Amino acid sequence: MVKKRCDPATTPARLRNAHQETTKHARAISDANWGELVRQLEYKADWYGRELITLDRYFPSSKRCSNCGHVVEKLPLNIREWDYQECGSHHDRDINASINILAAGLAVSACGARL
Repeated sequence: MVKKRCDPATTPARLRNAHQETTKHARAISDANWGELVRQLEYKADWYGRELITLDRYFPSSKRCSNCGHVVEKLPLNIREWDYQECGSHHDRDINASINILAAGLAVSACGARL
């Protein structure tokens, strides 16, 4: 038996609305879970006398070259490794992002920079 995808044109409106509601609920649950994670991290940091440093949601951690600091305009999610032509460095997307996040966190911790 071959399962076909539902065609929105032939799917009853009540089913489309149910799917939209499910998607909205999933997003709300995801947002609530993220908020709970942040709350727990803040609590634990306070408990152990540590400082929790947060970065802006739109901080370009993956698109910023960790070698020279230049930010690439477009870097689609399917590109996992890239070579930066200006400084000749090769980057793995996740490792590059982690290096940039660490550097930004240390800058905030050391001199109170706002990112």
